Amino acid sequence: MGKTLTYKILENHLVEGVLAPGNEITIKIDQTLTQDSTGTMVYLQLEAMDVDQIKTELSVAYIDHNTLQTGFENADDHEFIKSVAKRHGVLFSKPGNGICHQLQLENYGVPGKTLLGSDSHTPTGGGLGMIAIGAGGLDVAVAMAQGTYSLAVPKVLKVELSGSLKPWVSAKDVILFVLQQLTVKGGVGKIVEYAGDGVKTLSVTDRATITNMGAELGATTSLFPSDENTRAYLASQGREKDYVPMSADADAEYDEVLKVDLSSLVPLAAMPHSPDNVDSIQNIGPIKVDQVAIGSCTNSSYTDLMKVAEILKGKKINADVSLVISPGSSRILSKLAENGALASMINAGARIIENACGPCIGMGQSPKSGAVSLRTFNRNFKGRSGTLDADVYLVSPETAAVSAITGVLTDGSKSGYTLPEIKPESFDFNDHFIVYPKDANKENTFVEMGPNIKPFPQNTKLSDTVTGTVVLQAGNNITTDDIMPSDSRLLPYRSNIPYLANYCFEKIDKDFAARCKEAQTGIIIGGENYGQGSSREHAALAPLYLGIKFVIAKSFARIHRSNLINSGILPLVFENLADYDDFKLGQRLVVEQAREQVKNSAIIVKNIDSGKEYKVLANFTELETEMILAGGKINQIKGNS
Repeated sequence: MGKTLTYKILENHLVEGVLAPGNEITIKIDQTLTQDSTGTMVYLQLEAMDVDQIKTELSVAYIDHNTLQTGFENADDHEFIKSVAKRHGVLFSKPGNGICHQLQLENYGVPGKTLLGSDSHTPTGGGLGMIAIGAGGLDVAVAMAQGTYSLAVPKVLKVELSGSLKPWVSAKDVILFVLQQLTVKGGVGKIVEYAGDGVKTLSVTDRATITNMGAELGATTSLFPSDENTRAYLASQGREKDYVPMSADADAEYDEVLKVDLSSLVPLAAMPHSPDNVDSIQNIGPIKVDQVAIGSCTNSSYTDLMKVAEILKGKKINADVSLVISPGSSRILSKLAENGALASMINAGARIIENACGPCIGMGQSPKSGAVSLRTFNRNFKGRSGTLDADVYLVSPETAAVSAITGVLTDGSKSGYTLPEIKPESFDFNDHFIVYPKDANKENTFVEMGPNIKPFPQNTKLSDTVTGTVVLQAGNNITTDDIMPSDSRLLPYRSNIPYLANYCFEKIDKDFAARCKEAQTGIIIGGENYGQGSSREHAALAPLYLGIKFVIAKSFARIHRSNLINSGILPLVFENLADYDDFKLGQRLVVEQAREQVKNSAIIVKNIDSGKEYKVLANFTELETEMILAGGKINQIKGNS
């Protein structure tokens, strides 16, 4: 039996364990990336581990999330990250250079390598044939310190592509179609591997769009083979020497297969408020549009923005539409300025904003009350835009541009506009935004730490008896945005958990934090796919600070489950899903003989008030059990069990 591309790369990096679905393995990590929204915690944790030298081939710290400097907080975080990066030999990408995933693709991604990033959209690197995994910040800090990462071997889902895309149908429509078929839970416990004759019709930036939004499937990662299109992309970035051809064997066997005929796809949109709430633009109809935002790590490539520029050239944005465009990197913006495309955008009435994540994470450009906003982003969770009652639709750059002109959601294939062909470009090397850690080491580099940066909370080892009060009963598909909101108001406090914790779950229950403080030790009851979305470990650290001891849910999203374990909070799963309905706010629960029970596949939780007992599933791996007993990953690493 032949091997999948996934197994080939994992096998090449295997440090420990047996490569079979469900087994726990440890793999070598070649590269890491962090961004400033999660990065401060990563580097606080790296400092707490007291390592002398990082073990990865390359690690990069990007500043791309918290770039609005309306006070000292974000600037202080940037300086802290820069100083720790210098201290440990990490490259530092200054604000304005661009979005971490686009920059990693352009400058550092190498087929066949492994990449671990403290951002859930790290799988963008899969467009180059990498195993690129998003993880919690502590996992990334440990990867830098030890050079490894442990995970349960995922199943491999093959998406077999055939045919080719029609005009006005793009890579964004491919991943929206896959989301429509599989849902936001469809990739949990899986790596999505793209194959088939249709692959060769997609450029690397097309592929990166698709693997980027594989995060919305809940997948561990997604990847494409490395072929002549990969070579061409690397050559355009001046990196042809990094090209390595890689693909699955012709007789490789997969756990699941989804077939997609690219020729049959039409322009699609994800409707409010989930990336899998997908329908054709024709079916949705010509709804009035108030705002269009083009950019993000999903759709800010040179090709994407050139399509936008050509569509806008010589035209005028609808009077009722606000159009904002954020290029993915300084290199792309420079090229757009050189070839006149930037002028076409500006002359049409577009607002050009910084090369950063910006409105994708609610950092500026919030739409007006009740607005319809079309965005080329990856998530449209309720309130993520910064406006709670806005309706956000996810669309391709082509759809976004033509709709900005017409003022309504428009299927470009029926608009009468001509979509020009974009010729590939070569880019000059430019590292003016990169700070290299020359001649720095732990002894001679001072760490800059501003007053807003507070120590991260650390748990204590698991007690024999764990008690708590039910402080929240949450529904299905709770996102990390729901748990720990991400917007321009709170992002500056990402390095201040005591302050941030006051706003935990505020969109779901504004009294949550106060209830936790009154209870002192709390329990959360959750529905299906609890913790989907961003990799932000703040969604575990803030509950830890508020005294949360365990979460019982119908199911968990992968990264959030790991973050809870890293923090020493038990993620438990209902054996009988109907038990969810038994729980009410204020009930007191207890796990007796907890240290012994976590070693088993199931745990008994007792309701002190009703006397009823519930069987919940633990299914912790040996390493996860060690972390739970120790009260979190750092305690486990230090041997404090």
